[in-house]
Amino acid sequence: MSPADSLTDSLTDSLTDEVLASFATTPDARLRTVLERVVVHLHELVREVEPTVAEWEAAIGFLTAVGATCDDTRQEFILLSDVLGVSSLVETVNGSGEGTESTVLGPFHMTASPPRELGDSIDDLGGGRRALVTGRVVDPAGDPVPGAAIDVWQCTEDGFYDVQQPERQPAGNGRGLFRADERGRFRFRTVVPGHYPIPTDGPVGALLGVTRRHPYRPAHVHLLVSAPGFATLTTHLFVRGSPYLDEDAVFAVKEGLVVDFAEVDAAVGGDGAQGSSTTEDGMDRPYRHADVEIVLVPAVVP
Repeated sequence: MSPADSLTDSLTDSLTDEVLASFATTPDARLRTVLERVVVHLHELVREVEPTVAEWEAAIGFLTAVGATCDDTRQEFILLSDVLGVSSLVETVNGSGEGTESTVLGPFHMTASPPRELGDSIDDLGGGRRALVTGRVVDPAGDPVPGAAIDVWQCTEDGFYDVQQPERQPAGNGRGLFRADERGRFRFRTVVPGHYPIPTDGPVGALLGVTRRHPYRPAHVHLLVSAPGFATLTTHLFVRGSPYLDEDAVFAVKEGLVVDFAEVDAAVGGDGAQGSSTTEDGMDRPYRHADVEIVLVPAVVP
């Protein structure tokens, strides 16, 4: 190591120490810890890759563009977190191992889901691949969680969320807020969602382009499940057989979340009925049926 290199290392180490010392009086201990670790890792990254001033300015410009792309119906920073695998990592390290696996929130949970009654349809367009989703919310012992809130949102069968097509889809299409019954059960009608590309018309899309990465997500239904005394769960129902299950652009697929949307035909119903053309949920056969169990874990008391 040359004397000049030794001097540079000494100066950079001193700078890092100065910045860390500036947080010493931060009252919130958790905030202080996070800021200190962010500074240490960022400074180490700069030492490792030695960005030019132009590269640093380009990075600032990229982050500025990400922020400028966010609005009331689009969250580009969440999208950036998703495509870097950070969102999935955060969900994974916060998992308990006892309950249903969690996964990413995604950038489209930006508008409130309309309250709906059990058995209602969230498909306001009358799609062709009709589906019925049924399930039960339970605790780790298998006991029901009555009254649990199940917030649902999904894209259409051709891969678009309502906020992406305001001229075609009514607000709230593909969304619904349901309450489980006294036995923890829930059900709603919908369509089998399609696989789709994440938005590519912004800076995150440009990042995917220059890195030669595809933007596609496998077909899925989002669920945000909550109840008093339990940790809120963010999860997906991935449609078995969908393209991109093995190469999700946001790294969110977990095998335990892949479910069958089994066909219920006109002759023999998947619900055990034979010969009838409709079910008690008003579903004309044929349709697809997914049945799931959602396990919530008790909230951790600070």
